[in-house]
Formats: sequence, structure tokens, C-alpha cells
Amino acid sequence: MTTPTPHHSPNDTGWIEAICGCMFSGKTEELIRRVRRAHIAKQKVIVFKPQIDTRYSSDHIVSHSEQTHDSVSVKDAKNILEMVEDYHVVGIDEAQFFSQDIVDICDTLADKGKRVIIAGLDQDYRGKPFEPVPQLLAIAEYITKTLAICMVCGNPADRTQRISESQERVLVGAKDHYEARCRKCFKPPDESS
Repeated sequence: MTTPTPHHSPNDTGWIEAICGCMFSGKTEELIRRVRRAHIAKQKVIVFKPQIDTRYSSDHIVSHSEQTHDSVSVKDAKNILEMVEDYHVVGIDEAQFFSQDIVDICDTLADKGKRVIIAGLDQDYRGKPFEPVPQLLAIAEYITKTLAICMVCGNPADRTQRISESQERVLVGAKDHYEARCRKCFKPPDESS
């Protein structure tokens, strides 16, 4: 279910828009769409991504469908606070790669009157909540859950199936390591091994 997004700029307030879902569901595309619309509205926009995500580019967020937008790579979420003073809209991609600090940082930015648009995986490859995204969903005024198409049966997919052998929780990758799966086709890894 998609919650409608705000139709006007905040009046002496800020807010958080969280975009979540599985891999290949269009989270980054939706983030790019919203920040482009803010540009059209002549709002000052800055977009951040975690330094760990170098899959497609080090200075752009890039969707799996190859849409791009300029971004600033940051090693630590705390660095974001140092760079946003002159901006109305703050976009943040790949929230799951940041520490829990990202929750308080987003809250602080919204309290300062910023529109914060943040995207990330809400479940890990085991189908478990992927911190810190659940906490971001709890404090966001607007939430959009995107769905992919199951790569096995074609049903709507909300899970990320890891198809490589790695057991690390954080494994940056794309089609080389992951597939979108529906509830029926998702096979969580055996936790006993």
C-alpha cells in the first residue's frame, strides 16, 4: 500500500518520507523521482549514499534500471549533518548500510524543517527486519512500500533471496547475489549451518 506523498512544501516544519522494499523493487527510482520533482520546484536538494555502496558509481545513486542522480558518498551518517544547512530536501539512499545513528539524524533534519526522503531494504536476505529501516518507518510521516516481481513465479515480491553462498549480513551486490522473491518462492537460509 502506498501512502500519498505531500503535495506542498512544509510550512515551518519538516518531515520524513521512507521508501522501503526488497531489492529490484524500485526504491532508488522512487527516490530519484521525488528529488527530481523537488528540483523542478526550485528546492535545493542534496542526496547522500553510504560509501560502502560502489556497485554502479561512487558519486551518483543509480537504480537497477540505470536511472541516476548526483550524490555525496559518506562514510558515517553523522557526516550528513555537516553538509545540509543550505538545503530544503535531503535524499538518502541505501539506509540499511548506515548505523542506527541514521534514525536520530533523520529526526534531527526533519526537526530543522528539512524534507527527508530515505530509501532502504526493510528485510535482509533471511527475511528478518533490516535495521535501522524499521525504526525509520516508525518515525516517518510518509511510508511507501515498493514491490518487485518474483523472479521465480511472477507474483508480487517483497523478499530478497540471496543466491550466493555468503552468510554475511551485509553483502553489497545486485543480480550477481540476489533475486526478488514472493512469500511462496522465498527460501530463507538454514540458520543451523
